[in-house]
Amino acid sequence: MQNYVAPRWLPGGHLQTIWPALWARRADAPLPDYRRERWTTPDGDFIDVDFLDAAGARPRPLLVLFHGLEGSSRSHYAEAFASFAAARGWDYAVPHFRGCSGEINLAPRAYHSGDFEEIGWILARLRAHRDATGGGPMLAVGVSLGGNALLRWAEEAGEAAAKTVRAVASISAPLDLAAGGAAIGRGFNRLVYTRMFLATMKPKALAKLAQHPGLFDRERLLAARDLYAFDNVFTAPLHGFRDTEDYWTRGSAKPHLHAIRIPALVVNAVNDPFVPGGSLPRQGEVGDHVTLWQPAHGGHVGFAMGLPPGHVRGLPERVGAWLAGAE
Repeated sequence: MQNYVAPRWLPGGHLQTIWPALWARRADAPLPDYRRERWTTPDGDFIDVDFLDAAGARPRPLLVLFHGLEGSSRSHYAEAFASFAAARGWDYAVPHFRGCSGEINLAPRAYHSGDFEEIGWILARLRAHRDATGGGPMLAVGVSLGGNALLRWAEEAGEAAAKTVRAVASISAPLDLAAGGAAIGRGFNRLVYTRMFLATMKPKALAKLAQHPGLFDRERLLAARDLYAFDNVFTAPLHGFRDTEDYWTRGSAKPHLHAIRIPALVVNAVNDPFVPGGSLPRQGEVGDHVTLWQPAHGGHVGFAMGLPPGHVRGLPERVGAWLAGAE
């Protein structure tokens, strides 16, 4: 998407974010139903993984997509990548972060932007299954929160990442969580996007409190009006961080991009309402294994193309082609 230009009928970062998520076409043809597997996690919890299995003999590629905050296999970008994978004859998997598959998880923890240990466990299990059933390369893409977490895994894994996946890509990831948190906490972003996220995150947190009484302060959570306050009450302490600042600092992928040792594509629109353009990394900061695409337009996981209502197939086609050619 490095040369992406938004359609004239879709001006500005907010429209380029909202319209594709709600109304743009995702696929040329109806997608088959996902096949769901429930996996028991090492700590006795569970996650749900949705699969689309290609026809034919292996080896063939497996494309793994990690969704964004409160996303799922039914998010617009997930279905667009599913359509791309089906057209290419690739297998496709969408692991759901805990609590995002339609059923609340069991453990006190949920998920967060720096959740690289969970990413690593999921990818290792998928790799082991591929090796046992005919092999084939694995390619991974992460969107928004999932993109930051995927890059954090690649950073932590270093040279060992190549044993699991051939290449990774992140799309619209908030690589500097403090900058992204500040942006989404003010103005129009606070009124629209923050309110939308908290509308699902707060009920999930309260369900978690019902499972584990005393887990956090209920009144402080109800009083939270932005992600900073929510993370201070819920996300940070439940996942081993001191507070929001500690979480956002340690969870951010940007300071460690130079540690990545596999091909990695990092896509961010400069007009993304969630990710300030000034916070994006420059090529000199990231090392030789990382490719940056930073088009002026696209919004947050938008990148719509064509005449109204437009479609979002261009994003997976271009990112998928890059992944397929990465060596």
